[in-house]
Amino acid sequence: MPSGEYDPETVEAKWQERWVDEDLYAYPERAVDPDTVFSIDSPPPTVSGSLHWGHVYGFTLQDFVARFNRMRGDEVYFPFGYDDNGIASELLTEDELGIKHQDYERREFQKLCREVTAEYEGEFTEKMQNLGISIDWDQTYQTISPEVQRVSQLSFIDLYDKGRQYRQRAPAIWCPECETAISQVETEDDEQGSHFHDIEFGVADSEESFVISTTRPELLPACVAVFVHPDDDDNAHLVGQEAEIPLFGQRVPILEDERVDLETGTGLVMCCTFGDQTDIEWYQAHDLPLRVAIDESGTMTEEADDYAGLSADEAREAIVSDLDDAGALLDKRAITHTVNVHERCGTSVEFLVKDQWYIKLLDKREEYLEAGEQMDWYPEKMFTRYKNWIEGLQWDWAISRQRSSGIPFPVWYCEDCEHVVVADREDLPVDPLSDDPPVESCPECGHDEFTAEDDVFDTWATSSLTPLINGGWDWNPETEAMELERAELYPFDMRPQGHDIISFWLFHTVVKCYEHTGEVPFDSVMINGMVLDENREKMSKSVGNVVSPDEVLEKFPVDAARYWAAGSAVGDDLPYQEKGLVAGEKLMRKLWNASKLVESLTEDAPAEFDHDDLKAIDRWLLASLDRELEFVTEKLENREFSKARDRLRSFFWHTFCDDYLEIAKQR
Repeated sequence: MPSGEYDPETVEAKWQERWVDEDLYAYPERAVDPDTVFSIDSPPPTVSGSLHWGHVYGFTLQDFVARFNRMRGDEVYFPFGYDDNGIASELLTEDELGIKHQDYERREFQKLCREVTAEYEGEFTEKMQNLGISIDWDQTYQTISPEVQRVSQLSFIDLYDKGRQYRQRAPAIWCPECETAISQVETEDDEQGSHFHDIEFGVADSEESFVISTTRPELLPACVAVFVHPDDDDNAHLVGQEAEIPLFGQRVPILEDERVDLETGTGLVMCCTFGDQTDIEWYQAHDLPLRVAIDESGTMTEEADDYAGLSADEAREAIVSDLDDAGALLDKRAITHTVNVHERCGTSVEFLVKDQWYIKLLDKREEYLEAGEQMDWYPEKMFTRYKNWIEGLQWDWAISRQRSSGIPFPVWYCEDCEHVVVADREDLPVDPLSDDPPVESCPECGHDEFTAEDDVFDTWATSSLTPLINGGWDWNPETEAMELERAELYPFDMRPQGHDIISFWLFHTVVKCYEHTGEVPFDSVMINGMVLDENREKMSKSVGNVVSPDEVLEKFPVDAARYWAAGSAVGDDLPYQEKGLVAGEKLMRKLWNASKLVESLTEDAPAEFDHDDLKAIDRWLLASLDRELEFVTEKLENREFSKARDRLRSFFWHTFCDDYLEIAKQR
């Protein structure tokens, strides 16, 4: 029992160390009754920096569920992982060491990534243990580990065999800063200032001209057509003629298409390869030629003539200036518009034609929506975000990444006929850059030279497999089938995560696990909000409003932070406000002192007592406690932690301390 003054630093450290040393929260190795298991598919943090309030908040909510279910007698599976195989870890390494991956041989840079992420993971683990989260640290995994690489490559082969993956040379979303293809989910809209440029185009073999308004004059060298809406009577006469592109001189056809927006600009639109999704649709629908004016690094190509070698932004300024000198720039006006950027680095994306691997999504949108409907959502409103993402999908999932560090595709290509050769399952994990293909000659044409695939998987292609990673999903050569070693865990009872990665992690996990197992991966989903500053603004280093958990937890007990974390409805954003921690610390001190008082009042109490000896006030307290237990249990079952916390605090402070203990003192 407590003694002396409340000293959270000493007390918390004692129990945190004991829980880890005694492996108190270890999942049993013996056979477990599936009906008594509660499995949590906890999110593996991206190794891109230090512990932040989002980690504290999210993992504390998960811990509430884990501890609650242990109290009910369940065997709780609560693992921990690190997502350390993606772009985020590469960028961390480059930033930490002041280097660029392009300056290093691939293996050397991979080694540096492993060293940097291992250091961060060690620090992160220690801080997580100091938070008192009841994780089973024996179940820690890294997504770059050989074991997880095997699962990821098995997933690729399984989907390939099922016809759910394909390789295609087609326009892909491209980040010039990271120099890699990215998927639709990795982009976000950003409001940016720009300019509309009214540019005069000539009609070939005619004195006539017309005007097009564009925000991207640097794409003029990539222009391959001009489009008119079929209902545009004023410009209908231009259809079938050719336009001459100012400064660059190429002639392009003037075509009609219903996708032209008559309300934007002049109603005439140039199609460039590529400025946006509509350009891609026109390119494919009208079988247009390809003119690439911007390369992988965002630099102008030889197609740009005198502007080759300039960055896209530099070329824009130079082209606008030259258009003005040539009398072809009729107007330039400031606007604010939405630009698609890479969510990792904030760079405006381009569209480049590349050989990429894709997972099919668009043909099964209804099935994936129905899969989401089979899960319980806490809160229910978050299902709408999942639904909206699926309904807004425009692309299949591009899983190829042109990066140095990641999990390799287990693929080689015949140098003669380009036939795809996939690794044998028994050999995984493999790296085609250093390992030989499983055949000596091409099964299609007999050629004996192969080219290794040098792309790596999108990190979400691996982290979307966490239920299967934790479930021990592997190939059984005897049954020639994929099997789960820990079948009692699957489907997982709960997937906890933030609302910002519903379209990233949750959707892709549903897709992959559904395709691999035929089942949804979770019975329920718990979605938490974001941690904001005290003014309910997003925390940002550039704004200077980031509050470090390390600094705060030097002043306040961990239990005070846990009290604060229960202060908002699940799914709602939670502001960081010190008054919440002050209230939490005050409650901990009250609990400590009340425990000391109870001990002093019961020193001479018998080990057993007759129920008939209870006073009326004792029976009143126990009856009140029964009501409180029923209420709090219901709220915890429904993930309404703030209601459970507030009711429990009120009962303890007022009913137990202010009323019952004050009377008990007089006995």
